[in-house]
Order: sequence, then C-alpha cells, then structure tokens
Amino acid sequence: MRFAIILPFVLMTGAAVAQEQREAGLELVLLADASGSIDAEELAFQRQGYALAMTDPSVINAIQNSIYGTVAVTYVEWAANTAVIADWTIIDGPDSAAAFAAELIDAPRGAFGRNAIGTALLEGKRLIEENDIYAPRAVIDFSGDSVRNFSGVSIEDARAEVLAAGMTINALPILTPEDGRRANIDLEQLYADRIIGGPGAFMVTATGRETFAETVRRKLMLEIVGHTPESFDVVYTGN
Repeated sequence: MRFAIILPFVLMTGAAVAQEQREAGLELVLLADASGSIDAEELAFQRQGYALAMTDPSVINAIQNSIYGTVAVTYVEWAANTAVIADWTIIDGPDSAAAFAAELIDAPRGAFGRNAIGTALLEGKRLIEENDIYAPRAVIDFSGDSVRNFSGVSIEDARAEVLAAGMTINALPILTPEDGRRANIDLEQLYADRIIGGPGAFMVTATGRETFAETVRRKLMLEIVGHTPESFDVVYTGN
C-alpha cells in the first residue's frame, strides 16, 4: 500500500516540475569583466553597451524569428568573485528586453578584486545546469581584457569541465592599447587558445568605446542564430 500511495505522488510531482520548466532556443550567460582593471565608469559603460545591444530592434527581431522565438539570458560580473547582476530572463520581445536592460543598468556592483577566470567559467556552467530552463543550446559568453588568473581553479581545468558538459564558450576580448602593460599582448590569440571552445565557438573583438555596443550587438546576433562567423575580423574555432 505504501508504494501505491507514494508512486502517484511522485508522478504528480514530476509532472508539476516538468510543467514549471521554461523553454528557450538558447541559454546565454553573459560573463562580464568587473575586476580591478575595470573602474566604475568603465563598468557603467560596459553595462550600457550590453543594455543597448539587447534592446536593439535587430536583436529582438532575430530572437522573434528564431525557431523558439525566445532566448534565456543572465548577466554576471566576474572578478575574484562572481555576482549575478540580471537574473535569468526569457527574452521574447521589446518589453522583456527592456526589463532585462533596466535590471542590468540599475544593479549595484557586486564583484571585486583580481581575476578568477576559471571560477567565473564554472559559475556560468552552474547557472546553466541549475536553472529551470530547457534549451537545445547553452553558451557562456566571456568578456575581459586579460587572461591572468590569480585565484581559484585554473582556466584550463574550468574550460575542460564546461566543454565536457556540452556547452560552448564564446568570447569578447576587450583591447586596451592605451594600457602599457598590455600593449604587446596578443589578447585575441590568447583568447582563441585558452578561452573559447565547444560547438561553433567564436569570438568578436571590441576595439574601443565607440564601437563597443555595436560589437556586442553583432555578437548577440550570431549567438542567437547559432552561426559561426567566417569573416576576417572574427577569430573562431570549433575546438
């Protein structure tokens, strides 16, 4: 009798969980640099760039014309720790995009300290695995201006774990040639070698403030449609 009573309860509970699960065409974690190299002004500018890109009519049109008509997005800032700035949001049109952008702009800074890139990548993986969303694709979109890793798990170990889970890591390296410490560093090659990976992985480089929002917009468009770019100004790999 115990099994006769418990089994229907289990089945009903499972059905309820299934009904609560949301669907989207893509789960996208935007991992943005908030380490010590990013001051308050740069942080605000960076958030504004993502907000403008997410609410751009071309991005919304791409989402609405995708197979599912939706994408699930969360915005996370990383440094020595990580902080969810805008929680998982199903974007399906202008209103949901605007709500996500407002949350992104208004939230206080929550990540501080030096780089812990490996830890940030694993946090992106955890956020995908533990949410209530089903999507056929999962992408961690990592942005930053360095590959220095001062604490936490190594980049190599974290990257391997993310890729083993079937997720893709794309990247947006932010070039800062005015910073003498990085003038001779080939950041794009380092990101190609050490950060990006998984099915259709690619990166798009941000070369300055004037084009930052447009660079993010272009990258979001590519991620939404699931296309790997093949142009001279985009480095990409499928490894």
